[in-house]
Formats: sequence, structure tokens, C-alpha cells
Amino acid sequence: MPIDLGQVDWLYVAVLALFALVATGVANLLSFNHRGLAAVLAAVVFAGLFVFWTYYPHHLPLPTSVTVQKSPVTTVVPAAPAVPATPQRPRNPITDITPPNPAR
Repeated sequence: MPIDLGQVDWLYVAVLALFALVATGVANLLSFNHRGLAAVLAAVVFAGLFVFWTYYPHHLPLPTSVTVQKSPVTTVVPAAPAVPATPQRPRNPITDITPPNPAR
């Protein structure tokens, strides 16, 4: 099987399935059993529930994405070299960058 079922976050799947169930129930009630309108309303209600669950800062340890949340990795950035007090002169003795005139 190409999907490793051991890696699936089943709590997240269950929460999204519950959101879909609630959104469909609310949409059917609001649309008086008109299937097209119920589908549109279910999509809107599900999007609202999903955005609330994922982005609202409710400060609870709830799963917010399909990927496993890992602690941030700290990387050591090497210090920039010290800037010399006097700027270095270029090693090339030619300082004029205009092309030579071939007509001369």
C-alpha cells in the first residue's frame, strides 16, 4: 500500500471528518434539502470551521496540520568577518572601465 497508515494523524482526520459532518448537517438545515445549495453551504461552513480550528489562537494542544509538528532546529550562523579599518585597493592596476576606442 503506498500510504503508510502508521504515519496518519488519525485525530486530525477524525476532527476534519466531524467538521464535514457538522457542516453538511447545518447546510441541509439551512437549505431546506436543496442539494446544490446544501453543497455550497457545506463548503462555506467547513471552510469557516477549518480556518477557526487551524488559525484561531485558542492556545490548546490541538493538531493544526497533517504534518508532524517538530521543535524548531537551531542553527549556528558563523560570525561575519571583521571589516578592516581601511578599504583594500583592488589588485588590478587598471581603474578605467571604459572600453578602448578601436578607431585610434
